[in-house]
Amino acid sequence: MGLQDLRIVNFIGQHILSVDQFGRADIERIFEVADRMRPYAERRRITRVLEGAILGNMFFEPSTRTRISFGCAFNLLGGEVRETTEIKASSLSKGESLYDTARVLSGYSDIIVMRHPEAGSVAEFAAASRVPVINGGDGPNEHPSQALLDLYTIRRELADKDRAVDGLKIALVGDLRYGRAVHSLVKLIALFDNITFRLVSPPELALPEPYVAILKAAGHAVEPVHQLEAGVRGVDILYVTRTQEERFPSQEEADRYRGLFRINQDIYTSFCAPSTVIMHPLPRDSRSGARELDDDLNSNPNLAIFRQTDNGVLVRMALFALLLDVADKVDDQAREVPWFTGGREPE
Repeated sequence: MGLQDLRIVNFIGQHILSVDQFGRADIERIFEVADRMRPYAERRRITRVLEGAILGNMFFEPSTRTRISFGCAFNLLGGEVRETTEIKASSLSKGESLYDTARVLSGYSDIIVMRHPEAGSVAEFAAASRVPVINGGDGPNEHPSQALLDLYTIRRELADKDRAVDGLKIALVGDLRYGRAVHSLVKLIALFDNITFRLVSPPELALPEPYVAILKAAGHAVEPVHQLEAGVRGVDILYVTRTQEERFPSQEEADRYRGLFRINQDIYTSFCAPSTVIMHPLPRDSRSGARELDDDLNSNPNLAIFRQTDNGVLVRMALFALLLDVADKVDDQAREVPWFTGGREPE
């Protein structure tokens, strides 16, 4: 067990910029709090523990799930949300520095979530912020909250099959070069034991060598594979990513890889184990030339992509509760939901 496995983050008031901040004990603490958020996320109970608190949701790159999920998580804890959704709608388009932007916006907020197209930008912003900052994705670099919700989903899906994360066999399929969700996820999973990583991609979109080195140094099996059928055989988790076309030097180059690895029900039935769980950080590209996860998988009970998005609210609620030091106070102000909540199926 390495030193990182023994490190425990003091969450209160901290920035969340990279999964490198976490050891296994930290992950367990986040997941324990996330589990306790379920009655609130499922609208069975209400809490106002963050009443009066303000989240600055600063998204300088397109986002649907991450932005709304963070906002929803904060609202469910009783807080309010203020948003900026693109650079041209902010003073960054006028030449304002990230330092000045951080100094100003942190005066308006109790906590900030930031997404930005440039790697390292969120860390630069956080260095000037007066309040905690969560990295909502910085270019091709990292996406720590996505990795946490993905690992939380993996743990829950395996637990339903009486399995643990230790000993996991996972196939990572698609654009592993630019996929920041993959970059963060592999580092988190590397904290566990005896993992087999099957890296299924064209050579040009392979997982960057620094990440491969981390996995090998931790003693895990790393199997690069360039054929889809061989890559998906016998795995517990099938984690598929879209081609990150916005990261490519040109659209023409990106188009070379769109739809290269397409998984449908026939491929799943022919090559995957019946219990293999299908995951995707979303959005999945449903255009005719792509369809990395075909719509005919929608009725497959092992398709977990929408359970992932539900779990994202739980994990982000947990992060807010831990960073703002209310994790053990959430239930103090709880009450029952008075409105109709049809359509949700509580566990």
